[in-house]
Amino acid sequence: MSDPLQKKAVEMLLKGATLLAEPCPYCKGVRVMKDGNAFCVSCGRQPDAEKMDKAEKSETQNPTSPILETLSKKLEHLTKELESEMDHEKQQQILKSMNALIETMQKLQKGSS
Repeated sequence: MSDPLQKKAVEMLLKGATLLAEPCPYCKGVRVMKDGNAFCVSCGRQPDAEKMDKAEKSETQNPTSPILETLSKKLEHLTKELESEMDHEKQQQILKSMNALIETMQKLQKGSS
């Protein structure tokens, strides 16, 4: 994951974006969504509608692993915690934890594809 893509994803999460359970249809990376636009943290692409339909169909045929679901929920929790945190040092700790979760999720998704 490149630094600019990671920064963009964190900025989107800070502005209210949500983490998607469905992986990127191009690279199986972690995605975030804001205002109806999905963004892949790994490759930076935004899938077209046709790819999204295929990804949604495969998602129903191959459900997300319980581990990925748990990590996704943890990431959502950290995002909410980050929104309300005012202490700069704690913000940095939360961001490091978020980064570690995203990297772990990417490794798990690559391993399952």
